Amino acid sequence: MKIEDDNNNHALTRRIAPGLGIVMIAIISIGLMIVDDAGEKLSPVRDVLSVMAQPIEMAAEWPGQTLTTLDRYFDRGALLRENERLRQNNLLLQGRLQRLAALEAENERIRALLASASVLDQNVLIARIMSVSPDPYRQYVKLNKGSTDGVFVGQALIDAHGIMGQVTDVTPLGSRAILISDPNNGVPVEINRTGLQTIAQGTGHAETLTLPFLPNNADVEVGDLLVSSGLGGRYPADYPVAKITSVRHRPGGEFLDVDAAPTAELERGREALLIWSTPEPAEDIASSEETSSPDDGSAEENDDAEADRP
Repeated sequence: MKIEDDNNNHALTRRIAPGLGIVMIAIISIGLMIVDDAGEKLSPVRDVLSVMAQPIEMAAEWPGQTLTTLDRYFDRGALLRENERLRQNNLLLQGRLQRLAALEAENERIRALLASASVLDQNVLIARIMSVSPDPYRQYVKLNKGSTDGVFVGQALIDAHGIMGQVTDVTPLGSRAILISDPNNGVPVEINRTGLQTIAQGTGHAETLTLPFLPNNADVEVGDLLVSSGLGGRYPADYPVAKITSVRHRPGGEFLDVDAAPTAELERGREALLIWSTPEPAEDIASSEETSSPDDGSAEENDDAEADRP
């Protein structure tokens, strides 16, 4: 019986001991929390415990980190494909942005042309500049408008800032115009400030014209605006041509050395305006006058013949 009682006591002790231990740990924990909340006395202990627990935390996190690394490694191909796709999309978007910038600049130029055309009394036609002459000594441009659009030889070409040149060759679907900067081209001009008339000659450079026939006593100043005089009928009158950039006196010479910068953007525009001085091209007017003159003469002769009749 004694042995059975001892066994029962040991079993009871084993059942009570874990519960009592948990209660004691809870009491101690609560006491430590109260003490820690009241002051910083347990901070060194907490720091030591944190350092001691760090290897355990690292060991607990290691499996998850290992799985993440392995997943990234085995998914590297998908990441590379995604990166290539994003790179191509970025390149495509950059190309579109560049195109949008070019279209915006083109729209600005067209707006300027339309604004210039709205103040003109003449008929106008917007033409696209297709190419520029590669010859450095010949200043020509090709246009996408031809005789089917009413373009004719001798027609003036301008942009939003001034006279560019004049049409020299026409085909049904295109035309060619000589620029005012061509060495073989001269524009009759007058100084807007004084009305003095002269010739602006091309130099072969799009940024420079020369005025070779101004005498030494001519009233000309840097900044003077040159406008077309309309003499000779080559260009319509009163259009801006250039601005004086330099005036030099030649010792013992009869003429001044005068340079001017064209107001038109000869090398930068993509569009230009073809203008008519009258609603009908000049060739049509001339042809109509030629066809009407014989009729007028014959009518007069008939009138005279009837007057001579008895």
